[in-house]
Amino acid sequence: MSTLGDDELSLVLNWVHDQDHRKAFSQVCKQWLRVEGLTRLSIRVLEPDLIPTFMPRFPNLLLFETAMFISNSHLEFVAKRCPKLEVLNLNLRKTREEFDEIDGNSVFEDVGNDGICALANGCPNLSKVLLRKRKNVGSVAVISLVNFLQNLITLDLGRCNLVDDQAVEAIGSSNSIRVLNLGACSLVTDHGLAALATGYISKSLEKLVLAECDRITDSGVSMLKHICCLEELNLAECGPKITDSGGVAVSSITSLRKLNLAWLINLSDFTVIAIAENCVNLVAIDLTGCELVTGAGVGAFGNHQRLESLVLASCYNICMDDLDMVLRCRSLRDIVLDKGLRMWIPMAMQVNISRFCQLHWR
Repeated sequence: MSTLGDDELSLVLNWVHDQDHRKAFSQVCKQWLRVEGLTRLSIRVLEPDLIPTFMPRFPNLLLFETAMFISNSHLEFVAKRCPKLEVLNLNLRKTREEFDEIDGNSVFEDVGNDGICALANGCPNLSKVLLRKRKNVGSVAVISLVNFLQNLITLDLGRCNLVDDQAVEAIGSSNSIRVLNLGACSLVTDHGLAALATGYISKSLEKLVLAECDRITDSGVSMLKHICCLEELNLAECGPKITDSGGVAVSSITSLRKLNLAWLINLSDFTVIAIAENCVNLVAIDLTGCELVTGAGVGAFGNHQRLESLVLASCYNICMDDLDMVLRCRSLRDIVLDKGLRMWIPMAMQVNISRFCQLHWR
């Protein structure tokens, strides 16, 4: 086997996808260790402090992932060593409790604008950047990403507390982003939504998450109708300032396929009926906690041609008799009802519902 060159070993490794098998391959000898590193396309880092030790082995990485805290200097090192990166996944998988426990130290230890700017400059092929819960990432980093990454398609900034309207304005100037998550970015206001609706991104954006952005109002939500190819919209828990005025405006986005309006307590049947009549491509809608919605509203989906999933958990004005009209929707595959209804719906009716679609309780 010692007569095999690097090119031949690389061809062999192309058929080895199991990580344990690749690890075993790399332990045979120094040549095999080097070749395994040169052909590695993805890595998940569990100990970022060791990055300077092992990252030089992997110059051809396309995907870099870590769910741990990582410093700016370590990301700068990654940017220099791995210029071919296409996917950067830094989503921080910590619970709020865990996050709070280490909050005092995270300001100094976790990545911020400098690290992200280094990646934007050093890795021009990045098309997917996930930064959820990275609390030190702000407008400077976002502006750098938009300016330097011409092929950026997916940008996840969920729970990045420093992201504000200035950052969203920069995002609005992108003509490539298709998926944007601004969930729980509490500094985003109607001004930011206007930038999305009137910028170049309005021609490319297909999925927008605004859940828990509680500073937005009907005025900003109404602007979203100008995003011409929007297919997924999440407005869950955006607060009481979104009413039927904004809801009806959303119904004019005829390209919508998935819509989450959970816990928008000031939306009523007026909005639901408008959505049922106008959003003809809709396949899923979540109305969890929309307390003003009644059977008169959801019954409008009885004639819908494409709806497959309907969530009505914590909709306390929906009763057993209202379900007959909803179940006339022949495309319906899943329905979620409030668990409080379960004791009031006879088992025979539950069985009958299950003949048409999957019944879930929440």
